[in-house]
Amino acid sequence: MELTESHLICGGTQTVWRHESSTLGCAMTVAVYVPPHAEGARLPAIYWLSGLTCTEQNFITKAGAQRYAAEHGIVLVVPDTSPRGGDVADDPAYDLGKGAGFYLNATQAPWSAHYRMYDYIVEELPALIEAHFPVSDRRGIMGHSMGGHGALVIALRNPGRYAAVSAFSPIVAPSQVPWGRKAFTAYLGEDEAGWAAYDATALLEGAKERLPILIDQGEADDFLKQQLKPEIFAAEAARLGHPLELRMQPGYDHSYYFIASFIGDHIAHHEKSLNGSR
Repeated sequence: MELTESHLICGGTQTVWRHESSTLGCAMTVAVYVPPHAEGARLPAIYWLSGLTCTEQNFITKAGAQRYAAEHGIVLVVPDTSPRGGDVADDPAYDLGKGAGFYLNATQAPWSAHYRMYDYIVEELPALIEAHFPVSDRRGIMGHSMGGHGALVIALRNPGRYAAVSAFSPIVAPSQVPWGRKAFTAYLGEDEAGWAAYDATALLEGAKERLPILIDQGEADDFLKQQLKPEIFAAEAARLGHPLELRMQPGYDHSYYFIASFIGDHIAHHEKSLNGSR
């Protein structure tokens, strides 16, 4: 791993690293915040998945999460949102290709050559982080928009791997909204039966673990009615008795101003499970 940035913040260290990913077949960047801690301690980690057009920089520079991670003694791991590089397939649109990996394993050409973000987040990245940083195998996962979709899907598909999950403004039913249908058609093909593996609402019924889910959604979000539709997920969770706290926040939009306003609540939500008090 090659260190590209290092900053002292809230008594801890915010770093950014570059590494070669065997899963994605390209170089990737990942940001890691390590809070102040006792020598020899192994800390729990929260993996943050960002949304469309983002890199690791959006969260670490705008969310203000480091102060809460320092208070709770939690490492923050923030990967990029897609594979990168000259050999990686792309699209001129903002919602497909680089910056829009949708945290899935693509099956269709040309995307299947590099777009395996699901395997990268679930397998390769945690192994890398746990080998190089003072991190235990106690993990939480959360994200925003496309990243909220990724966090919910990954937690639901991997019982026992994550102690907590939460999301801001997630795409909860991608098979039923334009962002998801466009991405799934390109990455996974026309057969919609294969899309369910990456649709949080579809995955709820078969979930083998009942992790409590926290979702914050701004009521002034421009994407709420067409792309996000949290009511679909909430109705399915209620039908199945899956624990969900959906907080509709009046006046808040889709931006990092919204995330910064409630990120402390989300880290506290994770801390309860990561430190065994839930």
